[in-house]
Amino acid sequence: MMKTGSLSAVGLPLVAALFLSGCIGVRPYTGNPNTVIARGSDSGLDKGPLVEGEAAIAYDPDGCQNWIVDDGFEGYSSPRFDPRSGLPVCNNLYPPGTVVGEYRTQSSVLPDFVPSR
Repeated sequence: MMKTGSLSAVGLPLVAALFLSGCIGVRPYTGNPNTVIARGSDSGLDKGPLVEGEAAIAYDPDGCQNWIVDDGFEGYSSPRFDPRSGLPVCNNLYPPGTVVGEYRTQSSVLPDFVPSR
């Protein structure tokens, strides 16, 4: 007879393996300034659309804007394009390297992990 409320000897390793399977290709963020912290596409097991309005804008060396989002387990970045012209959005409102806005999504409950190279 199995106890309710406890994991069996088979159940616990199964749950651990399932949790860790989502960690393939990532590692904890250590604060190294040369670390890749975002990619331009969702490559995780939970692929899906990003939430509209939950992104920061980072200015690249040319003064062009890039969307950046961190949902806690994966980070994303992509150039920001004008929806009418299709051209990159570039201006000098902020100096290159500036990040404006909150890049972490509200649903982020996990610590930051970054892509393994």
